[in-house]
Amino acid sequence: MSFWGQLGFQDSYSGLSSELSFFHDHTMFVLVLVSSFVGYMMMCLLKSALSSRFIMEAQALEAAWTVVPGLLLLILAIPSVRLLYLLDEVGGPAVSMKAIGHQWYWEYEYGDGNDIISFDSYMMNSLEVSEGGYRLLEVDNRCVLPYGVDSRILVSSADVIHAWALPSLGVKADAIPGRINQLGVHLVKSGIMFGQCSEICGVNHSFMPIGVESVSPEVFYHWLVG
Repeated sequence: MSFWGQLGFQDSYSGLSSELSFFHDHTMFVLVLVSSFVGYMMMCLLKSALSSRFIMEAQALEAAWTVVPGLLLLILAIPSVRLLYLLDEVGGPAVSMKAIGHQWYWEYEYGDGNDIISFDSYMMNSLEVSEGGYRLLEVDNRCVLPYGVDSRILVSSADVIHAWALPSLGVKADAIPGRINQLGVHLVKSGIMFGQCSEICGVNHSFMPIGVESVSPEVFYHWLVG
C-alpha cells in the first residue's frame, strides 16, 4: 500500500515485484553516479576561464566517453530484457482466475465448464468502510489467490478497454473486449493488496478499485469449495 511521502515501490507480494524493485534500485544507483559525474564536470567547465582557449585532440578520451556510456547502457539493458521475459512467462499454473472489466466494476470467475464460480466486486461506499480501511480502494468482494503456487490471471472486458493493475504484484494488463490477456503471478506471502483500473474507461474510471487477498492453499480451497 502506498502512503504520503513514500519514495520507493509498494511492499512486494511476489517474486517478480521484488525483481522490479531491485531493478529500480539498480537503475537509480547508475543514474545517480552518472548525474553526479556529469554535474561535476559541468561545474568545473563553468568555473574555469581557460576551458575553451585551445582546441586539443584527445583520441583516448573520445574513445573512453564513447565506450563507457555504451557499457552503462548494457548494465541497464541486460537485467531489463531479463525482466521482460520473466514478466511474460506464465509457466504451469495451478490456479486460474478470470478478471472481466465492466463499467464500472470487476467480475471474477474461477473454474471452467459447469463449475464456474463468479461474483462481482464493487467499490464500497465511504460510509461503509470500517476503521483502518482505505477509502476509494476497499471493495465488497475481494478476489482470492493462494500463495506458494503459480497462478494465472486472464484479463478481458465486457464493454470498453480497462486495465487490471496491481503494483504490489508488479503486474498490469489491458482488459480489451473480445480479447484475453494473461498474467502469471507467484505470491510469496499472505496479505491484502489494492490496485485500480489504469485505463481511462469513462466517467467512473476512478471508482473501480481492485482488491486481492492472498491466503494459504488450504484456506483458498475451503473458500472455493464453500
